Amino acid sequence: MKSILIVWFLLCALFSFAQKKEDNLKPYFFVFLKKGPNRDQDSATAAKIQKGHLDNINYLAASGKLNVAGPFLDEGDMRGIFVFDCTSEDSVKAMIEGDPAIKAGRLIYEIHPWMTQRGTCFK
Repeated sequence: MKSILIVWFLLCALFSFAQKKEDNLKPYFFVFLKKGPNRDQDSATAAKIQKGHLDNINYLAASGKLNVAGPFLDEGDMRGIFVFDCTSEDSVKAMIEGDPAIKAGRLIYEIHPWMTQRGTCFK
């Protein structure tokens, strides 16, 4: 009987610890930006699209919805990332689909729900 009580106590303690740790997790949306099917614009058009893309990033960051944005430094198909602090994937999609590089087909995206412990990455 004593060993059953000890096991029960340990299970309760582990469940309590796991619950507290889970309560400390914050959800985000991690977005991979990849090369899109339409990348054959002339250099002036590509530069205009890129300027619009960067303006959109700055706007989303200023709104507090976009926590991280940046390119990968190699020349692979994966071009960059976004990390959004939003309540729904639909709101993330709406913001991404308004981006000039997405609209032009220079980039496509892949959204993944993601979480991390509060305070470890973002304040």
